[in-house]
Amino acid sequence: MSGPIAVRGRLAYFVDDPFLVDPETAFVYEADGLLVCNDGMIEAVGPAGRLLTTLPADVRPVHYPGAVILPGFVDAHVHFAQTEIIGAGGEQLLDWLETRAFPAEQRFADPAHAAAMAVRFCDELLRNGTTTALVFCAVFPQSVDALFAEAAKRNLRLAAGKVLMDRNAPERLLDTAQSGYDESKALISRWHGRGRALYAITPRFAPTCSVAQLEAAGALWREHADVLVQTHISESVEEVAWVRQLFPERTHYLDVYEHFGLVGRGTVLAHGVHLTEPELVRCHETGAAIAHCPTSNLFLGSGLFRVHLAKDARRPVHVGLGSDVGAGTSFSTLATLNEAYKVARLHGDTLTALRGFYLATLGGARAMGLERRIGSFAPGREADFVVLDPSATPLLELRTARAESIEDVLFALMTLGDDRAVAATYVAGALAHCRGETFASSTTFTS
Repeated sequence: MSGPIAVRGRLAYFVDDPFLVDPETAFVYEADGLLVCNDGMIEAVGPAGRLLTTLPADVRPVHYPGAVILPGFVDAHVHFAQTEIIGAGGEQLLDWLETRAFPAEQRFADPAHAAAMAVRFCDELLRNGTTTALVFCAVFPQSVDALFAEAAKRNLRLAAGKVLMDRNAPERLLDTAQSGYDESKALISRWHGRGRALYAITPRFAPTCSVAQLEAAGALWREHADVLVQTHISESVEEVAWVRQLFPERTHYLDVYEHFGLVGRGTVLAHGVHLTEPELVRCHETGAAIAHCPTSNLFLGSGLFRVHLAKDARRPVHVGLGSDVGAGTSFSTLATLNEAYKVARLHGDTLTALRGFYLATLGGARAMGLERRIGSFAPGREADFVVLDPSATPLLELRTARAESIEDVLFALMTLGDDRAVAATYVAGALAHCRGETFASSTTFTS
């Protein structure tokens, strides 16, 4: 664990959901704030003028003048085994899986390849300010081992799992209901709760899982109720139609998963673009969450997720943001927010900066059931945070120099920002990424 540190700057974070309560109540902003951390945890947060006098004599605050400091970004859906095919396109979802995703994932049978890609994957998370992610690995257990081992070196909080897939995929990527259960159980024993690692039971999606495999996955969750469940749902209309053919006895797509005991608090469903009202009601009632993946949905032409409909106050659903790399086109949460804003506008809705950054931080934490650990600033929370530079590019500098409020600054960051705006990323109170010598030299230490 890291020793005591203090970081000073403009602090911006959420204590509640601005889709459901007054944003003024949900959002906290300290124009000159101080974040005090020790042993990887937040000890104090508040105005710098009040907290500076309480610091030990040997703690010199790191000051990021002009920067905005937020809780670390939460990526609620991303594919580790598809990192190298980001930007490889030309097809819709089901064809893209066959021609792009499945061939890439087969390479993760090689532990050396998996280990090398784990380094690149974790580098990208940190470079983009992501400190927590919910991750699909490949069908091979060694892909999970490689990712968790690399994340442990960096003290990242990752939830990840081996893909369960026993039909409708290339032979080299198929397991069986029994082997998938056995391998997942062994991985849970090996990794879940070790350091900051969490396991996620990971049926790829209903079309690639037999009834026997879904039954085994449900049994596994009953035996290990504290792990997460992640899968895909209603990403494209073709997929929904396929599920209807494969499971004609079920009421709707969500009912497939619910029938096998895979829907509840701790379930994160990627995409949900074409979920029906009855399905959204069941998500609300069970606590299941949706990962909104706008760059991927646009890239594959899957459709436009209605985040405001999902957050309807009459039956609100937990929603986080997902990069969905590799169909998603960027690891950047800021770039993902940019596309989420546009998707909302196409529905006639407006994704404000406060609602957007909520989804990227506390909203993602709530989606994963981790809101007591991450996603906000409060004593006792884990000290993961990102430092954003509103003058990172000439256009950002021009735009934010005229900003009239912190909301305006955040809006500019979410529409014009990308990895270049991430000045620094802290994991468990320790600096894990710093954007080059130029920014580092401008950082000051306050006596």
